[in-house]
This record gives sequence, structure tokens and C-alpha cells, in this order.
Amino acid sequence: MTQSIPNRSATASKTSSSADTDQDRLARGRRALDRIDGEAGHNVIAALADIAPDFATYVIEFPFGDIYSRPGLDLRSREIATIAALTALGNASPQLKVHIHAGLNVGLSRDEITEVIMQMAVYAGFPAALNGLFAAKAVFAEADAKASEAASV
Repeated sequence: MTQSIPNRSATASKTSSSADTDQDRLARGRRALDRIDGEAGHNVIAALADIAPDFATYVIEFPFGDIYSRPGLDLRSREIATIAALTALGNASPQLKVHIHAGLNVGLSRDEITEVIMQMAVYAGFPAALNGLFAAKAVFAEADAKASEAASV
């Protein structure tokens, strides 16, 4: 027997304090998403709008509203961990690119990002590290193109 999982609209009858907490999580998550991922993060959320808008809300609330907003690690450290984890997975290139952008947004240098990815060759293997380095190369080229475009305007 399968158990039905209620969707967001089915849970709209929450108590007001619970609804306030959800709004706090969402607002906190939106602020964190802006600060960390910027445009790349908003593109991911927008891409989910027509297929899974509730999932987009979950992405904002849990990773950004709850986890990234916790004390204990600064955003640079969190992005180092995220870039390392996504590189080690070896199959998350779109997400890795978003977080390489995020790493740049929170102050990681290109050299630091490259070193984190290279470090993963030891633990995740050369194919995963190569995939990560090519993702970084694409993000860096995109950032250079945007900077060049902005400078010419």
C-alpha cells in the first residue's frame, strides 16, 4: 500500500505559526539564493516553474533557507564543500556549474576552485575531476565573456 504525500496546496491549512515559519524559511532562502547563486540560481528556479513549482520552493526553503543560512560555516567554506561534493559525484555538471558561479560570487578565486576540483581526483577519480575542470573552464569562459561584454557597453 502506498502512502500519498500531500502537495503544498493540500497543506495550506497549516497553523498560522507554521505558515509564518514557512514564509520565514522562504524569505531567508530567497535572500541566501540571491547572495550565493545570483542569476544562475534564479535560472534554475525559473526552469522549474512550469514542471515543478513546488520543488522550486523546496529548493529555496531547505538548502538555502535552512542549510546555507545556518551558522558555523561561512559561505566560502560551504561553497568549497559543495563544489567538492558535486565534483565527486561526477554526474552533476549543471549543478556544479551553478555552484562554481556561486563560489565566485562568495569570493572564491578561480585558482581555489580549480584546486578544490583537482583535489577530488584523489578521492573521486580522474574522470570526475576532469568533468569538474571542464565545468569550471566553461563557467570561467562565460564569466570572461560577460565581463568583456559589460566593459564594451
